[in-house]
Amino acid sequence: LGCASVAVDSHVVPLGSPVTASCTIQPKLCHSLEQDEVRISWMLDNEPMAGRQRQGPGGTEVSNLTLPQLNQTQAKLWCLVGWNRTKQRVGMAVVRAGYPPAKPFNLSCILNLTDYGLRCRWEPGADSHLPVSVALKCTGSRGQVVTGCTPQSGRSHCTVPRRLLQLYWQMEIWVSVSNALGTAESERLRIDPMDVAKLDPPTLRSIQSIPVQTDCVALAWAAAQGTAHMELQCELRYRAPEDPAWALVTGITGQAGTARCCGFLFGTQYHFQMRCRRSSARGYWSDWSPGRNYTTHEKAPMGRLDAWWSARPAGAGQWLEVQLRWKAPRRREANGQVLGYHVTLSPRARGRDPPTVCNTTLTQCNFSAPAGTARLYLSAYNAAGEAAPTEVLLLERRGQPLAGLRSVPESEHSLRVHWQAPRSRATAFVVEWQRVPPGLGCCSAHWQMERDGAATTALIQDGIEPFQRYNISVFPLYKDSVGLPVHTAAYSKQKAPSYAPKLHLKSISKSQAELRWEPVPVEMQNGFITSYTIFWANSTAEVASAAVDPSLSSFTIRELKPSTLYKVHIRAATAAGGTNGTSLTLVTTVLDDTEIQFLFLTLGLVFVLLIVLLICFQKNSRVKQQFWPNVPDPANSSLGKWAPTELQEEPLQAPSMREPGLATISTITVLDRAAGKQPSSWGKEPLGETCGPFPAAPQPYLRQEAPGSQGCGWAAAEPCPEPIQYARVVGDGYRGQQHFPPRLCLRSSSTQPLLSPSPSPEPYENLRFHWAAAGGGCFPEEPPATFPLLQGLRIGGADELHDCRP
Repeated sequence: LGCASVAVDSHVVPLGSPVTASCTIQPKLCHSLEQDEVRISWMLDNEPMAGRQRQGPGGTEVSNLTLPQLNQTQAKLWCLVGWNRTKQRVGMAVVRAGYPPAKPFNLSCILNLTDYGLRCRWEPGADSHLPVSVALKCTGSRGQVVTGCTPQSGRSHCTVPRRLLQLYWQMEIWVSVSNALGTAESERLRIDPMDVAKLDPPTLRSIQSIPVQTDCVALAWAAAQGTAHMELQCELRYRAPEDPAWALVTGITGQAGTARCCGFLFGTQYHFQMRCRRSSARGYWSDWSPGRNYTTHEKAPMGRLDAWWSARPAGAGQWLEVQLRWKAPRRREANGQVLGYHVTLSPRARGRDPPTVCNTTLTQCNFSAPAGTARLYLSAYNAAGEAAPTEVLLLERRGQPLAGLRSVPESEHSLRVHWQAPRSRATAFVVEWQRVPPGLGCCSAHWQMERDGAATTALIQDGIEPFQRYNISVFPLYKDSVGLPVHTAAYSKQKAPSYAPKLHLKSISKSQAELRWEPVPVEMQNGFITSYTIFWANSTAEVASAAVDPSLSSFTIRELKPSTLYKVHIRAATAAGGTNGTSLTLVTTVLDDTEIQFLFLTLGLVFVLLIVLLICFQKNSRVKQQFWPNVPDPANSSLGKWAPTELQEEPLQAPSMREPGLATISTITVLDRAAGKQPSSWGKEPLGETCGPFPAAPQPYLRQEAPGSQGCGWAAAEPCPEPIQYARVVGDGYRGQQHFPPRLCLRSSSTQPLLSPSPSPEPYENLRFHWAAAGGGCFPEEPPATFPLLQGLRIGGADELHDCRP
């Protein structure tokens, strides 16, 4: 609005220090504020702050603000005035906070002889959070300080031009950094610009072998342009492709010339490079020159070849099948590129060559030799000639073996083999190893020879891969024999098996289950299996486990619950971890096999016993009679077919009406078993005379009822030693009773029921009870026609038989 001003004690302050500000309002210049009360407030960026307001000179309003510490690298202080119920921003001041500049370090300079510019480089210090100015300062011989160069923003290097340099004179060079809070300078570098000159690399013109010294070469070189007035110090380096590091040749001086170097291998390609610097200075080396390749001339191979063999009889013992293996000569002994190998059965004689049994470019050979061959001769050759033959002795493998053997991993691709020295002095050792199972392309085992007879360790590296098992054998070599081998197995690195075995249920009962599995193949084990662990759990989540020896392939789980579902799985573990297999579900039985066999045996015995009893009942009538006695059929008996004449002719007389009183029994006829015997009446002849030789049986009885009562009255008969089979009872009616058709009451004292084997009663069986139950009186008026003997029982001597009930 033009009527407010904001002032601060400093616009740049150290980070974290206090800040003081004031805001002055002139109401006369703010026409809209003349009539209102002026209220001043503050904001730090967007955060409200409280100040102290007072009245200043000339009618002004002043508000002072003090910040205890400013923790921001940059902030805006706003002065606000209340107007129309709003706060208007009327003034602002920017405050920056930071640190003084940090001291630069590691200042270095290089003089480029191409343009003679001095290129300097340094490392800046910590960020000050404030704008800085950087300059490279230098002084000459007169002590005058000049700014050599100013780096571009954000960079820490610059180049001092040639016009500001004094060559071959000491100069001081340093870096100066300034900001609003101060200035910092680096350590001063005192140098002669020529001492830090970096020359251009020299040039290698030619390389050739020296004929007289066959392992030396001569190199012709020349210095770079612009260095003709300098005394130079140069270095040469070279290496073969197989070498891990460079070989360095020092002490080459001069401007140009020839350098001679020795110790090179024959027939080997080398790569050469060269660099130079001023010999009188501590300056920088030039860059390495462009490389140049050179191959030294060849020479016939030299040295003894390491050979290993195996032989077996063939052709009915007249020949030996020999497999000879050898190692290619070392690079230092090959003296060039080996073209092939010769194997002979005899040494080379002067003027003639022995017959060759093998000429190959490989490092092994199979051939037949006559039985009894004890020596072979092996030699390598190249373009320059053939080496002296190596004698190979075919010794018997009957020597003393090593006392112990073990192997430990050296790295993922190497194993360290340790053994105990044999009692007898060995001349060398052969270490042989092979992957298990052999991989594709692995036709034979790897091997190497340790020529030190006192050695007790060897490092094997050829073909070693992690997670693969290797069988290792060590043969001691003696002067006159080969020792028997000792063996061990090893892994260079282990991990968990690729998979766990699959469980199979072999047998199960109510309390145990036998499991079996196929061992994990060696190529999938990824290490030595230390254990198998069997886990099983039922439906209630009761989990149990058992560790199994890795040499086993079966396990029996015991103490299971009958008729219970279990889930079982196996875990295969190595020293580096384990792998779980798939789950197998099984259910235990209710009974064991022995219990089931006992149950079937018991049921079988019961069945056999029942069959035997049935057969006995069918075949043995006495047993059958005890359980099912024969019941006579009265209808088909001889007695049933006999009827007395007297009974047939005697008419049935109906009883007459009598006064009520006791029923009078008028006639009792006893039927004898004997045919033709006449029945007798009661009172006419004694009962004892009518009793025949019948077996004793329950005596018939008579029941006599009082007049007016329901049923028939019976009185006990005299005892009779023989049963009365059938009787006829004729009784008079009661006095005063009306005339009713006569009723016949029958009683049998037979111990045999008049029943057939059928459960349904015939009309003549227990007639009294059947008819009484039917409500029809005691008996029908006429006896059944199917039983003639009952027709002899008639009711007589009474006009009426009122009722007859049991």
